[in-house]
Amino acid sequence: MTSSDRPFRVVQWATGALGRSVIRGVLDRPDMELAGVWVHTLAKEGSDAGTLAGRPPTGVLATRELDDVLALDADCVVYAPGRPPLDDIDTVCALLASGKNVICTNGLVYPAAHGPHLVAELERACKQGGASVHGTGFNSGFMADVLPLLLARLVRRITHVYSRECSDLSRHPSWGMVHHMLGIGRDEDAFLRSLRPARTAMRALYSECLHLVAAGLGADLDEIDVDVDHRLAGTDLDIAAGRIPRGTVAAARWTFSGLIGARPAITAEVIYKADAARVPDWGEPGHSVRVDGRPALALTTDDAWVSDDVSAAAAHALNSIPAVCRAAPGIRTHLDLPVFSGRMQI
Repeated sequence: MTSSDRPFRVVQWATGALGRSVIRGVLDRPDMELAGVWVHTLAKEGSDAGTLAGRPPTGVLATRELDDVLALDADCVVYAPGRPPLDDIDTVCALLASGKNVICTNGLVYPAAHGPHLVAELERACKQGGASVHGTGFNSGFMADVLPLLLARLVRRITHVYSRECSDLSRHPSWGMVHHMLGIGRDEDAFLRSLRPARTAMRALYSECLHLVAAGLGADLDEIDVDVDHRLAGTDLDIAAGRIPRGTVAAARWTFSGLIGARPAITAEVIYKADAARVPDWGEPGHSVRVDGRPALALTTDDAWVSDDVSAAAAHALNSIPAVCRAAPGIRTHLDLPVFSGRMQI
């Protein structure tokens, strides 16, 4: 909770591209104040938050210590470590138990998708600290879940929900994300060997989207099917993150299908391309959402329509801070907003 007569004091957890965008957003808003910054690397420890974000010094110095963050007088932590919060749920719970609301930018959109144990663990931490936890972002967190639910308000007898994201990584500067997280640039054998852990991580992330949409439409999914395909580079591709050698993985397509019985009811397709101009398979970059029913509705954007996915994800987190900080303690999903009323026709 926070008093209405003072700014929300915000801590940024991790300073990758998204975290730096959040810091700049906090500095630009009169209703927010930067209270602290947590960083991964020793090289960034002790750096001024403004310097890390490409702004003038702020006097807020970065730390690598969880205890330093727990001791801060802060209303909210924007948690964006570049990996799913399930990988370090103890940290999320420690932040909540210390009395800080937590907004996650790459998970916890719908914790119930992971079962009652995680829900109970988060609720205990929220109750202890009198805080709330909320998952938000761009995709997941908006395009594959919130936007379909918004469109569903105009449809009755819904039979299928489909979302598609195709990302052009040619301008993405992070080799860690492009290569290590997404597998782009790996030789085919290494990519295939990595699929088992990658399936687990990607299923955990996108199952939340599918279950959130299902819950918003009054349906229960029986299971989630995951399929992945890939394409190899026909020539060397020089992109912002580095070179993708000829013969290595240049694109990957993930398809997540929420099944009711044996029928796909909710589908999310996620495509990553090293260079969309030179990898033509699976369509152009952009986003699509389709809700089949009466009437059927579709919304399609090209890559230029959303000029900066990172800035959009940061804005979604920032715009959530006031509502989350003022909310009653507990897990707060997008379904807590009184805007979803569609129903799926099974």
